[in-house]
Amino acid sequence: MEQVEDKIKVHFVGAGPGAEDLITVRGMRLLSEADMVIYAGSLVNPKLLEYAPGAEHFNSATMTLEEVIAKIREAVERGMTVVRLHTGDQSIYGAVKEQMRELDRLGISYDSCPGVSACFGAAASMNLEYTLPGISQSLIITRMQGRTAVPERESIRSFAAHGASMAIYLSASLLTELSGELQAGGYEKDTPAAIVYKATWPEEKILRCTVGTLAETAEENGVRKTAVILVGDAVGAETFEDSRLYAPDFSTEYRKAKEV
Repeated sequence: MEQVEDKIKVHFVGAGPGAEDLITVRGMRLLSEADMVIYAGSLVNPKLLEYAPGAEHFNSATMTLEEVIAKIREAVERGMTVVRLHTGDQSIYGAVKEQMRELDRLGISYDSCPGVSACFGAAASMNLEYTLPGISQSLIITRMQGRTAVPERESIRSFAAHGASMAIYLSASLLTELSGELQAGGYEKDTPAAIVYKATWPEEKILRCTVGTLAETAEENGVRKTAVILVGDAVGAETFEDSRLYAPDFSTEYRKAKEV
């Protein structure tokens, strides 16, 4: 279809994990230039809307897909610039592709600005590295099956067989089942784990536990939602190999190896 506007008027922006200063510089600029902001009100920090004081604000938590698209179309037809503000990074559980599909159908151009996802905000709060030499060199981002299905080949049990670091989203209300699936897949019950509630928000809670104590730890601390679950030996590792990157006997493009 013919483009409604040649210039991009719709920007999908990742708001980051919670703290208002963890949005990207580009994301903050796009907010400041917006005439309309449609934001995920159940998860996005409302302080971020202060970067768009002159814009119309709409909370998508109360809207359907059709209503969101209708609002965007109306704004574009009025010559307005729209920011669709999603929590974390919109490429992870952001439900953005169906919005993009509808905008494509309408001939409305858009672009994306990445954000900091919750598992990275949580890692920063914990000073954690998911990829420790000799411990884990992979991070699996996934979720438990709940009201919406997960492909069988992507079950928690099948991923647990790798023994890698895992960040598990949208599963804080299913921790008994999660613990069972993790152990059935191969993690020992004493494998380090953490429940990070509202990572980087002022009310953040970091609850260190094990795979076997996930459910009781959450119950004791009143956590039932808005948490990312971190699992794997890297979460609690105190002994690990140094990276070869800075080893004196390791050559790189920028440094020759030294005799030891």
